[in-house]
Amino acid sequence: MRLKNRFFWIAAFIAFFLDQVTKYWVVQSFGLGQTLPLLPGIFHFTYVTNTGAAFSLLSGKVEWLRWLSLGVSLVLIALALIGPTLNLWDQLGYGLILGGAMGNGIDRFILGYVVDFLDFRLINFAVFNVADSFISIGIVCLLIASFQKTPTSNGRSH
Repeated sequence: MRLKNRFFWIAAFIAFFLDQVTKYWVVQSFGLGQTLPLLPGIFHFTYVTNTGAAFSLLSGKVEWLRWLSLGVSLVLIALALIGPTLNLWDQLGYGLILGGAMGNGIDRFILGYVVDFLDFRLINFAVFNVADSFISIGIVCLLIASFQKTPTSNGRSH
C-alpha cells in the first residue's frame, strides 16, 4: 500500500520531532528566563513560556488555543487521509503547519503553555519556537502553491 500525500506526513513528522527535541533541550539546559547570546544583541536563545499563540499573540488564551490546535490538526490529518492527492508545495505547507500545530498543541495540553526560545533581538521580535517557524514556512509553501495553480481560460486560477 502506498501512503497518499507522503510528503505531507514526512514534513509533519520532521516539524513535530524537531520542535519537541529543541524544546526538550531548552527546558533541560536553561532556567526559565535564562538567555544565551549566540550573536550578542542580535540573536539569543532565551527560555520563556507563552500562554498565547505564535509570536505571543492572544496571550493568556491557552484554553481556547489548545482546542484550536487540536481542531487544526484533525482537519489537516483528514485532508491528507481522505482528501485529494495534493501537489508537493501543498503537501509541504499543510504538513509543516500540522507538525507545528501538534508541537505547540501538545505543549498547551500537557504544560498549559508553550516553550519559546528563539530570540531575535536585533528587530525586537517576540520570542518564538521551532513550531512557530514551521507554521510560518508552511504558510509560505501554501502561497507558493497558490501561485502555481493552473490558470483557466478566463485568466483566473482555480
